[in-house]
Amino acid sequence: MKHVKTAVRLESLGLPLRKAIDEAARMGAAGVQFDAVGELSPKELSDSARRELRTLLRARGLELAALGCPLRRGLDVAEDQQPRLDFVREVMSLAFEMGPRLVLVAAGQAPDTPDEPRAMLLRESLLDLARHGDRVGTRVALETGLENGAALAAYLATYESAMLGANLVPGNLLLHGFNPVAAVRELVGRVLYVTARDGRKASVSRASREVALGAGDIDWLAYLEALEETEYRGWIAVVRDGGERKLADVQEGVAFLKRLTGA
Repeated sequence: MKHVKTAVRLESLGLPLRKAIDEAARMGAAGVQFDAVGELSPKELSDSARRELRTLLRARGLELAALGCPLRRGLDVAEDQQPRLDFVREVMSLAFEMGPRLVLVAAGQAPDTPDEPRAMLLRESLLDLARHGDRVGTRVALETGLENGAALAAYLATYESAMLGANLVPGNLLLHGFNPVAAVRELVGRVLYVTARDGRKASVSRASREVALGAGDIDWLAYLEALEETEYRGWIAVVRDGGERKLADVQEGVAFLKRLTGA
């Protein structure tokens, strides 16, 4: 797959920012993503800090693949919704300025019934973000996992906007009982980003859980073949949320992906 590039989520490395960037370059990633929070939030990241960060990435031969926009609650929850929307819009504007023009959001589950309150709230929120995306030139990728690929594709089809798409997270899909390979084909044309998270299904002796890339139940050859068949052209980002050797797991995950993709 010569048309995809491998990125690393910096938070997975457990290192200070500069060291994390150096490590991402050393392990052979082409790009990085980070969450726009704390010192990297839009309000804290000054103009000079933004220039310095762009220069640092450029000096290491790295691109900024996407900005993560973590939310304590989904966009289908009324409590404190306006501050959350304001924050997402600020991150979208930052993503345009910093280059990737893509923001990753866990917005909430695609609703089965469009006229229930949570569904209406989610729709109003996403329409608002789509309009902002049109103004600033930044797209929003909704994290998969709470529904299967077909359900998310059908939901996205109800919006007449190219600014909304999917962040395809196979580990999330697997842990919720869905088929990650099928989701690639079901979301064809809607996938804006791929997060390479692996997982193991529950068994009699263990609960379902996230594991290091390549150590889980996902058939990565089949998964990558499906991405190739559907002509995905974009980033595949290695993440590791748990475990006691996250840095080593990410290093090995990048090498694993590069072997499979030839990227």
